[in-house]
Amino acid sequence: MINTLIFDFGNVFIDLDIKNGLQESLKAFGISALSEDIIKINEHYEIGTISTDDFIEFYAKKFPHLTKSKLINLWNNILKDFPTYRLDFIKNLKTKNKFKLILLSNTNELHIEWIKKNIAFYEEFKACFNAFYLSHEIHLRKPSIDIFEFVLDTNNLKAENCIFIDDNSNNIETAIKAGMKAWNINPEKDDIIDLFYNKKDLF
Repeated sequence: MINTLIFDFGNVFIDLDIKNGLQESLKAFGISALSEDIIKINEHYEIGTISTDDFIEFYAKKFPHLTKSKLINLWNNILKDFPTYRLDFIKNLKTKNKFKLILLSNTNELHIEWIKKNIAFYEEFKACFNAFYLSHEIHLRKPSIDIFEFVLDTNNLKAENCIFIDDNSNNIETAIKAGMKAWNINPEKDDIIDLFYNKKDLF
Protein backbone atom coordinates (compact mmCIF):
# COMPACT_ATOMS: atom_id res chain seq x y z
CA MET A 1 0.00 0.00 0.00
CA ILE A 2 1.40 3.37 -1.03
CA ASN A 3 1.83 5.66 1.96
CA THR A 4 4.71 7.93 0.87
CA LEU A 5 5.22 10.25 -2.09
CA ILE A 6 8.77 11.42 -2.83
CA PHE A 7 9.09 14.37 -5.20
CA ASP A 8 11.90 15.96 -7.13
CA PHE A 9 11.81 19.78 -7.17
CA GLY A 10 13.03 21.00 -10.57
CA ASN A 11 10.68 20.29 -13.50
CA VAL A 12 8.20 18.82 -11.03
CA PHE A 13 7.23 21.94 -9.07
CA ILE A 14 9.50 24.70 -10.40
CA ASP A 15 10.02 24.90 -14.16
CA LEU A 16 13.56 24.68 -15.50
CA ASP A 17 15.05 25.49 -18.89
CA ILE A 18 18.21 23.42 -18.75
CA LYS A 19 18.89 23.28 -22.49
CA ASN A 20 18.72 27.01 -23.18
CA GLY A 21 20.42 27.80 -19.89
CA LEU A 22 23.35 25.62 -20.82
CA GLN A 23 23.61 27.09 -24.31
CA GLU A 24 23.59 30.64 -22.93
CA SER A 25 26.35 29.74 -20.47
CA LEU A 26 28.50 28.04 -23.12
CA LYS A 27 28.15 31.09 -25.35
CA ALA A 28 29.14 33.43 -22.52
CA PHE A 29 32.09 31.20 -21.59
CA GLY A 30 33.22 30.97 -25.19
CA ILE A 31 33.32 27.16 -25.22
CA SER A 32 31.39 24.45 -27.04
CA ALA A 33 30.99 21.95 -24.20
CA LEU A 34 31.56 21.65 -20.46
CA SER A 35 35.03 20.38 -19.59
CA GLU A 36 35.67 17.61 -17.08
CA ASP A 37 36.83 20.02 -14.39
CA ILE A 38 33.65 22.08 -14.76
CA ILE A 39 31.44 18.99 -14.50
CA LYS A 40 33.37 17.86 -11.43
CA ILE A 41 33.18 21.22 -9.65
CA ASN A 42 29.44 21.43 -10.37
CA GLU A 43 28.92 18.02 -8.79
CA HIS A 44 30.97 18.97 -5.74
CA TYR A 45 28.94 22.14 -5.34
CA GLU A 46 25.70 20.19 -5.63
CA ILE A 47 26.66 18.00 -2.68
CA GLY A 48 27.96 20.92 -0.65
CA THR A 49 31.59 19.85 -0.45
CA ILE A 50 32.76 23.28 -1.64
CA SER A 51 31.46 26.70 -0.60
CA THR A 52 29.64 29.14 -2.84
CA ASP A 53 32.62 31.53 -2.64
CA ASP A 54 35.03 28.81 -3.80
CA PHE A 55 32.61 27.73 -6.51
CA ILE A 56 32.32 31.22 -7.97
CA GLU A 57 36.07 31.78 -7.59
CA PHE A 58 36.70 28.68 -9.72
CA TYR A 59 34.59 30.11 -12.55
CA ALA A 60 36.02 33.60 -12.13
CA LYS A 61 39.56 32.28 -12.61
CA LYS A 62 38.55 30.08 -15.54
CA PHE A 63 36.57 32.82 -17.30
CA PRO A 64 38.15 36.14 -16.20
CA HIS A 65 36.22 38.09 -18.83
CA LEU A 66 33.02 37.53 -16.82
CA THR A 67 32.17 39.31 -13.57
CA LYS A 68 31.14 37.29 -10.53
CA SER A 69 27.67 38.83 -10.78
CA LYS A 70 27.37 37.67 -14.39
CA LEU A 71 28.56 34.17 -13.42
CA ILE A 72 25.91 33.92 -10.73
CA ASN A 73 23.22 35.07 -13.17
CA LEU A 74 24.35 32.48 -15.70
CA TRP A 75 24.24 29.77 -13.04
CA ASN A 76 20.71 30.70 -12.03
CA ASN A 77 19.32 31.22 -15.51
CA ILE A 78 17.82 27.72 -15.73
CA LEU A 79 15.34 28.62 -12.95
CA LYS A 80 11.97 29.73 -14.28
CA ASP A 81 8.39 29.82 -13.05
CA PHE A 82 6.75 28.07 -10.11
CA PRO A 83 3.01 28.04 -10.91
CA THR A 84 0.87 28.60 -7.83
CA TYR A 85 -1.52 25.82 -8.82
CA ARG A 86 1.28 23.37 -7.99
CA LEU A 87 1.57 24.92 -4.56
CA ASP A 88 -2.18 24.40 -4.18
CA PHE A 89 -1.72 20.77 -5.20
CA ILE A 90 0.84 20.00 -2.50
CA LYS A 91 -1.06 22.04 0.12
CA ASN A 92 -4.16 19.99 -0.64
CA LEU A 93 -2.18 16.75 -0.25
CA LYS A 94 -0.86 17.94 3.09
CA THR A 95 -4.36 18.82 4.28
CA LYS A 96 -5.71 15.37 3.37
CA ASN A 97 -2.87 13.78 5.37
CA LYS A 98 -3.13 10.52 3.41
CA PHE A 99 0.53 10.31 2.42
CA LYS A 100 3.88 11.15 3.96
CA LEU A 101 5.31 13.84 1.67
CA ILE A 102 9.05 14.07 1.01
CA LEU A 103 11.04 16.35 -1.28
CA LEU A 104 14.34 15.00 -2.62
CA SER A 105 16.25 17.41 -4.83
CA ASN A 106 19.67 17.73 -6.39
CA THR A 107 20.29 21.43 -5.87
CA ASN A 108 22.72 23.95 -4.48
CA GLU A 109 22.97 27.03 -2.31
CA LEU A 110 22.85 29.60 -5.12
CA HIS A 111 19.72 28.08 -6.64
CA ILE A 112 17.95 27.90 -3.30
CA GLU A 113 18.90 31.48 -2.48
CA TRP A 114 17.47 32.58 -5.84
CA ILE A 115 14.27 30.67 -5.14
CA LYS A 116 13.93 32.18 -1.67
CA LYS A 117 14.26 35.67 -3.16
CA ASN A 118 12.02 35.14 -6.19
CA ILE A 119 9.39 32.62 -5.08
CA ALA A 120 7.38 34.38 -2.39
CA PHE A 121 5.73 31.20 -1.13
CA TYR A 122 8.87 29.05 -0.85
CA GLU A 123 8.63 28.63 2.92
CA GLU A 124 4.93 27.83 2.63
CA PHE A 125 5.80 25.21 0.03
CA LYS A 126 8.57 23.74 2.17
CA ALA A 127 6.24 23.47 5.17
CA CYS A 128 4.00 21.08 3.24
CA PHE A 129 6.56 18.28 3.46
CA ASN A 130 7.26 15.84 6.25
CA ALA A 131 10.90 15.84 5.13
CA PHE A 132 12.72 18.20 2.78
CA TYR A 133 16.09 17.02 1.46
CA LEU A 134 18.44 19.14 -0.64
CA SER A 135 21.59 17.48 -1.96
CA HIS A 136 23.94 20.26 -0.84
CA GLU A 137 22.64 19.96 2.72
CA ILE A 138 22.77 16.17 3.07
CA HIS A 139 25.94 15.74 0.95
CA LEU A 140 24.33 13.10 -1.26
CA ARG A 141 22.96 13.36 -4.77
CA LYS A 142 20.83 11.39 -7.17
CA PRO A 143 21.21 8.99 -8.92
CA SER A 144 23.39 7.40 -6.22
CA ILE A 145 21.61 4.55 -4.45
CA ASP A 146 22.94 6.00 -1.18
CA ILE A 147 20.54 8.93 -1.24
CA PHE A 148 17.52 6.67 -1.65
CA GLU A 149 18.68 4.38 1.14
CA PHE A 150 19.22 7.47 3.31
CA VAL A 151 15.63 8.62 2.77
CA LEU A 152 14.21 5.15 3.42
CA ASP A 153 16.27 4.53 6.54
CA THR A 154 15.89 8.02 8.03
CA ASN A 155 12.12 7.94 7.65
CA ASN A 156 11.67 4.24 8.48
CA LEU A 157 10.04 3.56 5.11
CA LYS A 158 9.53 0.44 3.05
CA ALA A 159 10.51 1.03 -0.56
CA GLU A 160 7.48 -0.80 -1.94
CA ASN A 161 5.21 1.69 -0.16
CA CYS A 162 6.83 4.70 -1.90
CA ILE A 163 6.26 6.46 -5.21
CA PHE A 164 9.15 8.56 -6.49
CA ILE A 165 8.55 11.32 -9.09
CA ASP A 166 11.44 12.82 -11.06
CA ASP A 167 12.11 14.14 -14.57
CA ASN A 168 15.52 12.42 -14.82
CA SER A 169 15.47 8.83 -16.11
CA ASN A 170 18.73 7.92 -14.34
CA ASN A 171 17.22 8.92 -11.00
CA ILE A 172 14.08 6.94 -11.78
CA GLU A 173 16.13 3.87 -12.65
CA THR A 174 17.93 3.94 -9.30
CA ALA A 175 14.68 4.46 -7.38
CA ILE A 176 13.20 1.40 -9.05
CA LYS A 177 16.33 -0.60 -8.21
CA ALA A 178 15.82 0.50 -4.60
CA GLY A 179 12.37 -1.06 -4.75
CA MET A 180 10.19 2.02 -5.22
CA LYS A 181 7.46 2.64 -7.73
CA ALA A 182 8.24 5.63 -9.91
CA TRP A 183 6.94 8.15 -12.41
CA ASN A 184 9.43 9.58 -14.89
CA ILE A 185 7.58 12.83 -15.43
CA ASN A 186 8.02 14.57 -18.78
CA PRO A 187 7.85 18.34 -18.16
CA GLU A 188 6.94 18.97 -21.80
CA LYS A 189 3.66 17.07 -21.56
CA ASP A 190 3.08 16.01 -17.93
CA ASP A 191 2.18 17.97 -14.83
CA ILE A 192 2.45 16.86 -11.22
CA ILE A 193 -1.16 17.86 -10.56
CA ASP A 194 -2.24 14.99 -12.82
CA LEU A 195 -0.57 12.35 -10.64
CA PHE A 196 -3.82 10.83 -9.43
CA TYR A 197 -5.44 10.94 -12.87
CA ASN A 198 -2.68 9.80 -15.23
CA LYS A 199 -0.77 7.46 -12.93
CA LYS A 200 -3.53 5.53 -11.17
CA ASP A 201 -1.64 2.30 -11.91
CA LEU A 202 1.03 3.28 -9.38
CA PHE A 203 -1.38 3.25 -6.46
